Amino acid sequence: MHRERNVKIVATLGPASSTPDRIRALFEAGADVFRLNFSHGSHDDHLARIQAVRALERETGRPIGLLADLQGPKLRIGRFFPKGEGREGESQGGWVDLLPGQRFRFDLEDRPGDAIRVQLPHPEVLNSLKPGTELLLDDGKLRLRVVATSPVAGDAAWAEAEVIVGGRLSDRKGLNLPNMVVPLSALTPKDRDDLAFALEHGVDWVALSFVQRPDDLREARALIGGRAALLAKIEKPSAIDSLDEIVALSDALMVARGDLGVELPLPEVPGLQKRIVRAARRAGKPVVVATQMLDSMVKAPVPTRAEVSDVATAVYDGADAVMLSAETASGDYPLEAVKVMDAIAMQVERDPLYRGIMDAEHVLPEHTAADAITAAARQVAETINAAAIVTYTMSGSTALRAARERPRAPILCLTPLNATARQLTIAWGVSPVVSPDAVNFADMVAKATALARKTGLAQRGDCIIVTAGVPFGSPGTTNILRIARIES
Repeated sequence: MHRERNVKIVATLGPASSTPDRIRALFEAGADVFRLNFSHGSHDDHLARIQAVRALERETGRPIGLLADLQGPKLRIGRFFPKGEGREGESQGGWVDLLPGQRFRFDLEDRPGDAIRVQLPHPEVLNSLKPGTELLLDDGKLRLRVVATSPVAGDAAWAEAEVIVGGRLSDRKGLNLPNMVVPLSALTPKDRDDLAFALEHGVDWVALSFVQRPDDLREARALIGGRAALLAKIEKPSAIDSLDEIVALSDALMVARGDLGVELPLPEVPGLQKRIVRAARRAGKPVVVATQMLDSMVKAPVPTRAEVSDVATAVYDGADAVMLSAETASGDYPLEAVKVMDAIAMQVERDPLYRGIMDAEHVLPEHTAADAITAAARQVAETINAAAIVTYTMSGSTALRAARERPRAPILCLTPLNATARQLTIAWGVSPVVSPDAVNFADMVAKATALARKTGLAQRGDCIIVTAGVPFGSPGTTNILRIARIES
């Protein structure tokens, strides 16, 4: 009924992992949350995956989280004239070779590009470019610098750039602007459609891509309207500048190292990862480390040594979850990737150094009764070697407080709400169970001891720590700590 590790695994569903049997195998191998990447696939594809996950949840009786990852305003150039024909007469994609020192123009003309120009179908961006602005193309492989812009705005706008680092540029490659706040909402029309679909079908988390400013989160939260929790993906330098406010406005964070590593010098990314993880932990909010964690396993059955170290570092940092992207969505070895990530996390958490790091980095509790009770629960659990900490919660806040303490004892969260249980599947060390709320003290202890034993977290003779709030069933009232012994 519970994992033997604290850190959670997020697995992305895709063509390699969409059948009910494959999703079940990934869950049994260790996946705790399934990610739906709305950059790819149709709504019908995603609906089939949602239905398969919910069927698995009913079958196993265990909450499973669903994360809808919105595409966001990914900037892309247009297409080039095709290079002849491929098999069966189909046109091959187009491309051009750009040389250092060459001038190359971006404009709004809806026609194929050539050796001197290409469409940039984002008028707001094109009209904001200025001489000196750096342009990164194809994940930073090509670098250009704007040298001239159109004297007039509107449909005739253009920007001319000098090639600094050249290479082959092909159709629809991505564009990054590392030194400017892009004048676009974090929610495109496509994102709004995808968000409405995801909420209609009951996803638990919404991941907002390319967050640049706190207002992006306010806009998304207004649209979500409390129907799901909001996760902010940190992948823009401007988000780092407003990190504290973004943490405050979100329910969780993701260190999205792909675009972050394009727009910032790569040597800065590891330090930023630690900074983001610690900021989230201080706030008591889950944090996911993502992108290329076991990337070689897209094509190979075993990871590189560097990838193993990368995953281990995220676990040592205290991340709530680590994520697999292409490895499980489109790779050749999705099941093996989850098993490897599970094994790495298990090994790290058995290391005495890991526990020393967790013990050394406890966050000071806030000056509230709930924080005082939760901090005391960890201390008492360690003093008496309790088998588990059991929390009663409605919103999930009590369980997240307990997770922020990074206790040695596992956390069993009892909640009457399916939505809360599913959202907590991403939180460090939390095993959520849907259970009716207690009605009195005797019932509180009886439910806690019975479920601690049923889930395998405790056995006869063990002690558990129980936290709850009186009056029972009232959100935000954690004010009780009880030591209970499993008698039968």
